[in-house]
Amino acid sequence: MSLTVYLSGEIHTDWRQQIEQGCVDHDLDVTFTAPVTDHPASDAAGDMLGAEDNNFWRDHKSAKVNAIRTKTLIEQCDLAVVRFGDKYKQWNAAFDAGFCAALGTPYITLHDADIIHPLKEVDAAAMAWATTPQQVIEILVYVTSQS
Repeated sequence: MSLTVYLSGEIHTDWRQQIEQGCVDHDLDVTFTAPVTDHPASDAAGDMLGAEDNNFWRDHKSAKVNAIRTKTLIEQCDLAVVRFGDKYKQWNAAFDAGFCAALGTPYITLHDADIIHPLKEVDAAAMAWATTPQQVIEILVYVTSQS
């Protein structure tokens, strides 16, 4: 089975690389997509539309330009992994999970146990909750190798 997996969420650790390498190690037919993970580039995504004096409007334009990529890639994926880290609040990741739920696209949440409560609705719509990238890899091995 071939899958396209969208990797959403936290950008400050190497969880994406761990999952990608694990799939290579298991010789899985998985293609990965993701949002722009370069924070300054993401924040500046709308700057080509003109300078703003107010940060709200700069963020607004950049969010819309980033959404072109995010919306398209989520609509095209077979499965999403949505990572919530402990250092920052990933409101965009929660939005991505909600978009997956609305589309009927299965997703796996990836986060530590200490944020179960604030993510209860996000986790309730997920097909699985993982606490490590290795668990996500094991799910992908299972899903792609069963006949």
